[in-house]
Amino acid sequence: MENIMKKGQLLIMVLALLSMIGVANAAAGEKKESTLGPGDTLKIFVFGQPDMTTEVKVSEAGNITFPLLGEIFIDGLTPSEAERKIVNLLESKDILRKPQVNIITASLQSQMVSVLGYVRNQGRYPIEGKRRLTEILAMAGGIVPDGADQITLIRSNGNQYVKEVIDVLEMIRSGNLARDLNIRSDDLVYVERASRFYIYGEVQRAGVYKLERNMTVMQALSVGGGLTTRGTERGLRIQRRDGAGNLQILPLKSSDLVEPDDVIYIKESLF
Repeated sequence: MENIMKKGQLLIMVLALLSMIGVANAAAGEKKESTLGPGDTLKIFVFGQPDMTTEVKVSEAGNITFPLLGEIFIDGLTPSEAERKIVNLLESKDILRKPQVNIITASLQSQMVSVLGYVRNQGRYPIEGKRRLTEILAMAGGIVPDGADQITLIRSNGNQYVKEVIDVLEMIRSGNLARDLNIRSDDLVYVERASRFYIYGEVQRAGVYKLERNMTVMQALSVGGGLTTRGTERGLRIQRRDGAGNLQILPLKSSDLVEPDDVIYIKESLF
């Protein structure tokens, strides 16, 4: 039981560690500029021209308003590309010669990812530069103990949405981070509730429990604290729904695997 409880804590710790590694890689020069979009707030500085220093917000149409230039379309540009565009406009209109323009992003509301489900802190999180799935999960506080090990990622590919399921626990166990995907703006990361099973009757702690991978009936009984002095393993029965949703009552052995939403009933011994 103690090992099962620690598994979720271990997964959260590993996600946090991977997040730290991602931040270190970004600091080492792997960070990529995010593109600008509606809702972003920018501070624009022109060297030697304090009257042109301004703070603007990108409109829904993707434009900003800049002194002497009016509206400038910058949606989809990186800050560096937007700087060059303003420089070119200032020179082409004979406003300044060889201007030095610097843009600082005060906030990037257009570059957000949604994290929902069984994480510690649901919400929308900004993504600046390259962020991987494990980093986003760590930013959300990690997966709570009742959360599943498999993560659903939904993203837009043109005119359609694509769903991917990533087995985070298996990825970490194998050390193969090929499925630690780069997260894009407007992605949805969803952590479902972990599969559960039910146990009642003559056990120490009847109730609902998280179903671990390849859990046997014997392991399920141990999670429930084992049998009471009146309980017996003879004639074990399980309630399980088939593919059509019909309820079945099946005999089982202690070595059989438990399936999601199984109901295990422990009888009282007659002797």
